Amino acid sequence: MEKYNVKKVTYPLCGTVIVPGSKSMTNRALLLAALSEEVSILRGVLFSEDSRHFLDCLIKLGFQLDISEDDKIVKIQGAGGKIPKKHAEINVGSAGTAARFITAMLALSKGEYIIQCSHQMEKRPMEELFKVLTSMGAEFTYLKNQGHLPVKVKGNRGVCKDITMDISKSTQFLSAMLMVTPMTESGIHIGITSDKKEGAYIDITRNMLKSFGVTVDFDGETYHVKGQQQLHIGDYYIEPDVSAACYFYGMAALTGGRITVKNVFSSSMQGDMKFIKVLETMGCQVFEEKDGITVAGNFDGRFQGIDVNMNDFSDQALTLAALAPFATSPTAIRNVGHIRGQECNRMTAIVTELSKCGIECKEVGDDIFIKPGKVNPAVIETYEDHRVAMAFTMMGLKASGIEISDPLCCRKTFENYYDVLEQLIQDSEYAVNMI
Repeated sequence: MEKYNVKKVTYPLCGTVIVPGSKSMTNRALLLAALSEEVSILRGVLFSEDSRHFLDCLIKLGFQLDISEDDKIVKIQGAGGKIPKKHAEINVGSAGTAARFITAMLALSKGEYIIQCSHQMEKRPMEELFKVLTSMGAEFTYLKNQGHLPVKVKGNRGVCKDITMDISKSTQFLSAMLMVTPMTESGIHIGITSDKKEGAYIDITRNMLKSFGVTVDFDGETYHVKGQQQLHIGDYYIEPDVSAACYFYGMAALTGGRITVKNVFSSSMQGDMKFIKVLETMGCQVFEEKDGITVAGNFDGRFQGIDVNMNDFSDQALTLAALAPFATSPTAIRNVGHIRGQECNRMTAIVTELSKCGIECKEVGDDIFIKPGKVNPAVIETYEDHRVAMAFTMMGLKASGIEISDPLCCRKTFENYYDVLEQLIQDSEYAVNMI
């Protein structure tokens, strides 16, 4: 499917949808299960391009996996912090989590490996992680560009030393180190030099480690990880992806509908739960029900703009940007400069694609400002970025003539996004016609 013509709807979208498992939790669970000494059973696993690359990497490294996509289950025999194969070539594709997490794991091993990746991943930041791992004795040979994948890595045989780290470009660098060092002999102290020292995804990492019996302490400046800790994962359920759920919650706001995402609850450890609060501030109603959290928009589809710091849940910057043209007042998305280094330069993508649609918006430093206006027909370029495709699809539900180029790039995290959307539209239309 080269393009997707979004159908404008004139009725509220209402219903219950099911979204895949969390990408963040899936890939953390896969890494930690491989590092443990036990057999782990992971349920609710996300199966997408990213997670399949992660699974394929583990298989190529010699880990024993039993995979059931139909049941969303992966069983993994851990190897106690060791890599079964001492020489292998893997490909992380465009998966940033696989790239950062597996690189750290291999750098602390006793083997030599080649890490290949997609053209897109070649552009994404890796230098800070390479720098700290090199300071610990790992050796990297750059196969194309200095400071970027692909690389050849020679492990440091599990030796740890205290490091400092800048996590302003990606908190995945820190998450990687927090997950691979508890099983080492000495553990590690990681001093954070950037202004940003904490974050929602770091919280996910620490919460998952805690639930698996591993302690990570933080004193406001430095993360302290004791060595010789043991992971006990057992039978673990992965939450639905709140990032994916937020597109449907946004659709409820846009169309004046009422949408429930099954099994998403306020107890979720995912940072994008903050976006649900944003929708509430903009005028939506939020209910926690038996099946999951429900967001209800105003019957007339009206909602106000917002001025919000999204640094800690920046995956939803695109979602808010797609809603902003239809708000009753301007929107400011603040402190999201780091999204320039994600699957694409998302700040540029927001400004370029909204401007193409006739919407006044501008990028000022690390902030984006968007004024409401009439959305004109346009073909949206997606830049091989799943979140651009899914977010801008929302605009076409409210404005005629929106086409999404390369819509199937959403396979990175949500393979059946358009199937779920079309079923929701069909069911909502049927319900309206039955009234």
